[in-house]
Amino acid sequence: MIIRIQSPEGTKRVETKPTDSTKTLYEKVRTTFNLSSSGFALYLGREKKNELLSSPRKTLKGYKLNHGDMIYLHFANDGGGCSTVSTADRKTSSSQDSGKVIVPVPTQQVASSIKSLVEEDEVDQILAKEDGKIARKINPQLCRHGANSKCVHCIPLDPWDENYLKEQNIKHLSFNSYLRKLTSGVDKGKFVVLDDISCKIKSGCKDHSPWPKGICSKCQPSAITLNRQSYRHVDNVMFENPNLVERFLNYWRVTGHQRVGFLYGHYEPHLDVPLGIKATVAAVYEPPQEGSRDHVKLLPDPKKEIVDEVAKGLGLTCVGWIFTDLVPLDSNNGTVRYLRHADTYFLSAHEVITAAHLQTLHPNPCRLSCEGKYGSKFVTVIVTGDKNNQVHMEGYQVSNQCQSVVRDKCLIPTKDAPELAYIRESSSEQYVPDVYFKEKDQYNNEVVRLGRPLPVEYLLLDCPVSTPNDPIYTFAVNETSFPVSNRMVEGHLQDFTALATYLKKFTNDQFLEAVSDLHVLVYIATMDMLPLREYIGPLLEAVKKRDRAAALEWKQSGHWATVEQLVMASGGEGTVVGGETDTTGRGSSVQPSTSSSSWTCQHCTFINQTASENCDMCHLPQ
Repeated sequence: MIIRIQSPEGTKRVETKPTDSTKTLYEKVRTTFNLSSSGFALYLGREKKNELLSSPRKTLKGYKLNHGDMIYLHFANDGGGCSTVSTADRKTSSSQDSGKVIVPVPTQQVASSIKSLVEEDEVDQILAKEDGKIARKINPQLCRHGANSKCVHCIPLDPWDENYLKEQNIKHLSFNSYLRKLTSGVDKGKFVVLDDISCKIKSGCKDHSPWPKGICSKCQPSAITLNRQSYRHVDNVMFENPNLVERFLNYWRVTGHQRVGFLYGHYEPHLDVPLGIKATVAAVYEPPQEGSRDHVKLLPDPKKEIVDEVAKGLGLTCVGWIFTDLVPLDSNNGTVRYLRHADTYFLSAHEVITAAHLQTLHPNPCRLSCEGKYGSKFVTVIVTGDKNNQVHMEGYQVSNQCQSVVRDKCLIPTKDAPELAYIRESSSEQYVPDVYFKEKDQYNNEVVRLGRPLPVEYLLLDCPVSTPNDPIYTFAVNETSFPVSNRMVEGHLQDFTALATYLKKFTNDQFLEAVSDLHVLVYIATMDMLPLREYIGPLLEAVKKRDRAAALEWKQSGHWATVEQLVMASGGEGTVVGGETDTTGRGSSVQPSTSSSSWTCQHCTFINQTASENCDMCHLPQ
């Protein structure tokens, strides 16, 4: 018999038998309309009434369908389940469009091709060339051989040796040691694949309607049991000098408000851990934010791309983020409250979710992953009080499992317990698999519990934070500091007057020292009056190599000459207050002029309606 199918694309006919199942009808409709069965539904009524469910047991005769009857096709919205077009359909359509035939490639060949295409970080390439073995000296009491021989008492150890790590008080295995352990077998890691867990329904299932109307064992994500991660991607965070942290904490000391910043630096081998990695911090950039004494809200940053571009030109990358949680205890002694410890929490659920999100934005390239990335080297540093009520820093990372759960929007914070998170429950918009974790009960037995709620300490990896005995200075430390970005505080504002006053503190020969500051370089690249983003490349190279001659050569360019003319026209030397520049026209040192209600700026010809000393458009003086 003939069944008519009416759809938004038109009406077509399908030839069937009364004894055919509805699943067979769905397959014939999919073939006729070139669709996926998971992306549409069939109804007996025009207004989505009396749906024909896809089932191998129900027949067309059971639905009282006769020759010439019309049924209605409606496309289903993707509710977080199976997509309307399967992977195979996309490959077929793309191959038809390009006129080429796509031959399925075995998974092993795909993994091999990804290994050859992935470009890992420079530090990983360096460590991959190292032997990684832990050398041991000859034991005079146990070794009975010559100097050129080895025995079980002096043979080099593997970098993942548990006894050695315990003796050296190394809590976590380095990631490269973990990779060596995986590839140390007979097959040399030929079949090792590192993949992140997925909490989403697999796309392309054709046996049922999309979630929430249907789900099967083929597309349903498996339940997840969280395990404590034995390795970490970064083994140490080192700030080049104390001035970096002091400059960052200056905002809290002035306002009492908490602050967030992004850490820019580079990765290098860490010699204290076998095949370890150290994140060295050279600068702190503070994005736009709204802060108070107990919370910080990050705002959209239109300059983030330019900041990353400037940092890349200096050989730096974003290695982590830092935030404060400081509550004064005694302002006279400079002590702060001891808030974060084993009896309270180390990181709150909000902070863990934010850290996982930021780690997802900064993935770690890995040749053993089918996606070419696995985990992240992005670190979290918090400035808080220690048990002696002194300001100190603690470093953390979240596990790869936590990163995947947050990426798939399955983890949310609790309302009144910062140390607990909560796994979402499934809804009509999203299917969430069960997430379990292990803990010991009152009888010291290991039991499995559902992650509702979930202790966030189960997801954390601690990472030591330090400063070197001999300070390192990638950027110059000057007596006069240029204002830090996005600090909306009197005496800390960035404008052209601040730049002019800052530059006048240096002689012509000190130009390299003047511009050797990330905040100065970012402001030069983005200033409203004359942005030099397109021309700042040679200057970044000069600062990176500390080439004074190249910096002076760039100073003679026509673009910087224009800036110098504006600096000369700005006048005023400014004074330095509290390590920051208190410039002419800002603060209480200079009172606004009220001699006229309106005046025309001689630099940009803007007609100012306010009786201020500086132009509202170009910020230059009258």
